Amino acid sequence: MTTAPTKPIQSLPTDRSLRRYDDIRDLLPGIHNPTPMVRINRVLPQATLDLYLKLEWMNPFGSIKDRAAAYLLAGLLERGELDGKEMVEASSGNTAIALAALATLNGIRLTVTIPDGVPEEKKVQLRMLGAEVWPTPDDLCPVDHPKDGAIALARSLAASHGGTRYVMPNQYENADNVRAHYETTGPEIWHQTDGKVHYFLAGFGTTGTLTGTGRYLKERDPDVKVIAVEPQRGHRLPGLKSFAEAKQPGILDWDVIDDVIRVDDEPAYAMTKRLYREEGLMVGPSTGAIVHAASTLGADHSGLAVGVSPDSGLKYTEFFSDYLGDEGSPQV
Repeated sequence: MTTAPTKPIQSLPTDRSLRRYDDIRDLLPGIHNPTPMVRINRVLPQATLDLYLKLEWMNPFGSIKDRAAAYLLAGLLERGELDGKEMVEASSGNTAIALAALATLNGIRLTVTIPDGVPEEKKVQLRMLGAEVWPTPDDLCPVDHPKDGAIALARSLAASHGGTRYVMPNQYENADNVRAHYETTGPEIWHQTDGKVHYFLAGFGTTGTLTGTGRYLKERDPDVKVIAVEPQRGHRLPGLKSFAEAKQPGILDWDVIDDVIRVDDEPAYAMTKRLYREEGLMVGPSTGAIVHAASTLGADHSGLAVGVSPDSGLKYTEFFSDYLGDEGSPQV
């Protein structure tokens, strides 16, 4: 019996024009590989803002936090801060998911402190990626910042063992978070809108998106208006922060912010449902908050606006089930 001659293995190089990649990290966004923007055609009144959503859930690990996580990890590695150490980070899920994926590709262990109220879907994804997950009650934190318990625990772990075991990327204070958006999100939006963007909308969270993207866009055109979206105290909009109950991140640059629009849960979830049913966009509730804010802005302003759609709704099925109740169930 003769055997077929063996052929040498030939790896195919990354070719973006063919959407062929050698490594999942090659899918990370940038000016030559931007996330898509989609026009909102139905849920906003006519003759108001011409709103486009930047679909950040098209990133390889599912959210806008892929950008920050890649820069945070790269910065730690370049500075040698991770030599022989593990990472610990506080996150409402998206940054942690991206960090966990990137960490496992680099052979680095990750511990995540995560608020108790984060959807179970995110915790499961983190465990699937090999992260150690510590659900954290809010009351670990001082009374003046009652929603920062996970951050307080991560800092405590980073300081434990004499600081020899853990390194905390600290997305709330790390300038690499801002740099990620200054070098990728901002240039992408400027290029994709042919420099015609008038308004940029994003939610208060770590504020890296607002600060970095806003700074870049204003350097290109000082007339660009940066609109921050803030939830109300006691909200249920994961990824967003109300500074009535959480400390303002150190990387927030108020000079970049032109206006703040505050959004309640109910209109945010109502808009999220409309985006599903009228636009076919399966987005998370923070996107609903941002589009609702755009509808408020559009009552008095016109022009081309770009809003961030941070992640998809697939991580929030438990929250959506609570919101929908028995809607859509067969009636007997």
